[in-house]
Amino acid sequence: MSGTEVDSSGRIDAGPAFGRDVALATWGLFVGLSLLLVSGGLFGTLLGVRAETAGLPTGVIGVISASYYLGFIVGSKLTLRTLAGVGHIRVYAALAALLTCAILGVGMTDAWGPWALLRFVTGLCFAGQYVVAESWLNDLATNANRGRLLAVYTVVATGAFAVGQAVVFAFDTVVVTGFAVCAILASLAVVPVALSEEAVAPRFETSVRTSLRDLAQIVPTGLGACLLVGVAHGAMAGLPAVYATRIGLPAAQIGLFAAAPSIGGMLLQWPISAASDDLDRRAVGLAAAVGAAGTALVLVLTPEAHWMVLVWFGLLGGLSYPLYSIAGAYTNDWVEPHQLNAAASQLVTLYGIGAVAGPLMTALAMETIGPVGFFWSLLVMHAIIAAFLLYRMLAWRAPLTKRPWAEVSLPARAFYVPATVVAIGRARRSRRRQRP
Repeated sequence: MSGTEVDSSGRIDAGPAFGRDVALATWGLFVGLSLLLVSGGLFGTLLGVRAETAGLPTGVIGVISASYYLGFIVGSKLTLRTLAGVGHIRVYAALAALLTCAILGVGMTDAWGPWALLRFVTGLCFAGQYVVAESWLNDLATNANRGRLLAVYTVVATGAFAVGQAVVFAFDTVVVTGFAVCAILASLAVVPVALSEEAVAPRFETSVRTSLRDLAQIVPTGLGACLLVGVAHGAMAGLPAVYATRIGLPAAQIGLFAAAPSIGGMLLQWPISAASDDLDRRAVGLAAAVGAAGTALVLVLTPEAHWMVLVWFGLLGGLSYPLYSIAGAYTNDWVEPHQLNAAASQLVTLYGIGAVAGPLMTALAMETIGPVGFFWSLLVMHAIIAAFLLYRMLAWRAPLTKRPWAEVSLPARAFYVPATVVAIGRARRSRRRQRP
C-alpha cells in the first residue's frame, strides 16, 4: 500500500454540522432502514438458533454465515451499476422485494444447502441497501459533519438490528411464523422511502470508475481498516446465537446476548464518531480497537454463565461497531465528490470479503478449543486492527486535532489522552531517527 494520502483538491469543508434540510431529506430512508434491519436482526438470529437446534456442525454453520457475506460482495457491485440506470428508490424497493422472497424461502425448508443459497441472496440484498443508503448520505454530507451523519445512520441500523435480535424469544424457530414476520417487515420498509415527498433521493450521476488499486493509492488506511473490520464484524454478527445456544442459554437470553453488541454500538456510536470528526480518525479508531481487544480478553477470562458476560459483550460491540463508520468517513474525506458512489461500493465489497473470512475462522476456533474460541478470535481480530492503525499513523503523519482545543467536542476530549500518548510515542521515535 502507498505511504501517502493526498486530497488532490485541497478542499477544506467547514459546513454546518446538521440542518433541517438534511433531516427532511433522510427521514424516509432512516425509517425504511429501521424496519428492514429489525427484519434482518430477527431473521439472522432465528436462522442461527435453528441451525444449532438442527445439530449442524460448527463448520457448516460458519459456511451459512459466510454465504451471507459472499452475497455482500456481489450485491455491492451489482447495486452500483443498477443505480446508474434506475436510481436509488427503485433499487431499494426491488431489493426489499427480493429479500422478502428469500426470507420466506428459508422458513419453508430444513436443508442447509438451500439455507446457504438463500442466505447469499439476503446478503446481496442487504449490501445493496447499504450502498443505496451510504451513497445517499454521502451526497448530503460534508467533511465537517460526515462522521456524525454516518453515526446517525449506524445508530439507526444497529439499534434496529438489536431490536430484531432481542425479540427472537417470541418465536418458535422450527416453524415459519417468525420468518413470515421478517418478510412482512422487509416489505413494509419500502413504504416510507417510496411515498415520502420530502425524502428525495439525490440524482445519481455516473461516477468515474474507481478500482480498489486506485483507492488504495489515495487512502490505504481506509481500505485496509475496512477489510479488517469486516473480518471482526463477520465473526461477531455471525455466530453469537450459536455460542449462546452451545453454552445452554434459554431462548430469551440468546436473543439478548446476540443483541448486546448492537445495543452497545448504538450507545457508543455517536460519541466515538463525533470524536473522529475533531481528532485524527485513525487515533480514535486505534483507541477503540485497543479497548475492544481488551474487552475480549476480559470475556475470555469471565465464566460463561456469569451475568457480566452480557455487559462486556455489549461494551465490545460498542467499541467495535463504530470502526466501520470511522473507516468509511476517513476514506470519504480523501476521495473526490464524483468518486463517492464508487468508493461506497468498494468499501462494502472489502467489508464483505473480510466478513466472509470472519465466521469461517471463528467457527474453526470454536471447533478446536470450544465455545471460548468465539471470544479468542475476536480478541485477535481487534488486536490486528489496532496494530494496522498504529502502523498507518507512524507511516503517514497528520495533526492529532483538526480544530482549536476550545472547539473540540467533549467526546473528542475523552479520546484525547490515549491519542496524545500515541502522538508522543511517534514524536520520540522521530527524534531518535534524527540523531546522528
